[in-house]
Amino acid sequence: MTTATYQTELPANAGWLSRSEAWLDSKGKGAWIAAMVLGFIFFWPVGLALLAYMIWSKRMFSKSCRHHARHDARRQAWAAMKPSGNMAFDAYKAETLRRLENEQEAFEAFLGRLREAKDKAEFDQFMDDREKRAKEERVQEDA
Repeated sequence: MTTATYQTELPANAGWLSRSEAWLDSKGKGAWIAAMVLGFIFFWPVGLALLAYMIWSKRMFSKSCRHHARHDARRQAWAAMKPSGNMAFDAYKAETLRRLENEQEAFEAFLGRLREAKDKAEFDQFMDDREKRAKEERVQEDA
C-alpha cells in the first residue's frame, strides 16, 4: 500500500490520529511494535496506551495489520463482472446491473433536488428573518 493509497481511503476530515493509524497500518505490524517501543522509551504511558490499543484492536495477534477485506471486495467485484458462461444469466445480470445503476442515478438526482430545496428554504427563512429585523430596527429608530 503506497502513501497515496492510505490517504485516499480516509475521509477528508480525518484527524491526525486517524491518519497516523492508517500510516502505521500501511507499514505493517513492525511499525506498530516500533511505535510502542519508542513510546515506552520516551514516555511510558504512551507505550502502555499503544500496547493496550494494539491488544484491544486485535492488531497484536493478527498476522498483518493491513486490511484484507478491501482486497477480498475487489476480488469479488472482479468475479461478479466475469461472464459465467450461461448467456441467459449473463443477460439477466447485465440488465439488473443497468437497472440498479439507473436507480442509483435517479436517487442521487433526487437527493440533489432535496438538498437544493432545503438550501432554498433555509435561505428564504434567513431573508425573512433579516427583513423582519430590519423592520424592527426601523420602527425602533422612528420611535
